[in-house]
Amino acid sequence: MQRRTLLKLGLGATVILVAAGGGVALLNPALSRGRLSEGARAVMHAVAQAVLDGALPSAADERDRAIEAHLQRLETAIAAFPPAVQAELSQLLTLLATAPGRVALAGLTSPWPQASVAQVQASLQGMRFSSLALKQQGYHALRDLTNAAYFSDPTAWQRMGYPGPTDI
Repeated sequence: MQRRTLLKLGLGATVILVAAGGGVALLNPALSRGRLSEGARAVMHAVAQAVLDGALPSAADERDRAIEAHLQRLETAIAAFPPAVQAELSQLLTLLATAPGRVALAGLTSPWPQASVAQVQASLQGMRFSSLALKQQGYHALRDLTNAAYFSDPTAWQRMGYPGPTDI
């Protein structure tokens, strides 16, 4: 295959991926009035398990309750973001919720609910150390949102042994 043909093929695939992702975003946005769609919840659930591994309760039922409470805090935080930030986050989560977007952006071949914590951690590290700034920005957005929403809860502080802020 000649170089020119390869470049045309790459450009064509990019256009198709962007058009498909844009179409999906219009039909099924990841955020609606600050609420996560089912696909976006699956993405953020998997990201929470990977990012917060070791900080979450070890018992499965307690861990599930902690993640559900985390997702509710996350939605509350997102609802307070300016519309432009919500739109960008919705685009990121919409892309990650689709199979082509998940593979292209995160390098994760398994669907989010079926991916192991180690697989999600590896895909996040791939985004973090990517040479593409877009992937790095996506990683930082996912990690920072996850940490901010989780560690804003005083019950998370207790699990870590942090007594909370002192009264002055």
